[in-house]
Amino acid sequence: MPDPVETTDPEGVDFTWVMQTTFVLTILLGAPIVALASIPATLPTWEARASFAIRVGAIVWLVVAIGAFLYARRETGENQSGPDSDLDSEDDRDDAGNVGDTEQDGNRDGESAASPEPHSPPSERSSET
Repeated sequence: MPDPVETTDPEGVDFTWVMQTTFVLTILLGAPIVALASIPATLPTWEARASFAIRVGAIVWLVVAIGAFLYARRETGENQSGPDSDLDSEDDRDDAGNVGDTEQDGNRDGESAASPEPHSPPSERSSET
């Protein structure tokens, strides 16, 4: 039997799951929240009631969508592939503890002979005046 057409194998965050989860949770959480929030509000017409439900529901939807996305991103481990994740790698460190790749001319990270200590804090660098 062939696979259904809608079968996917996403890399990273599965946005279909995020959208479906957001839809379901917004209905399940949003209806009681809108009902409770409408108790103290004065809503004399159906137009006022609908407008109120849309405004409160939009806030609920936004909070749920962001929460579902952050949860999915954390579960896939995508947030650990950021630019700072490879700075702690043991393979990129030399004996002095400096981080970076050595270029062909032997300098690290594009160092030039004019700046002998690019990895030291600014207070330790020689000042040129």
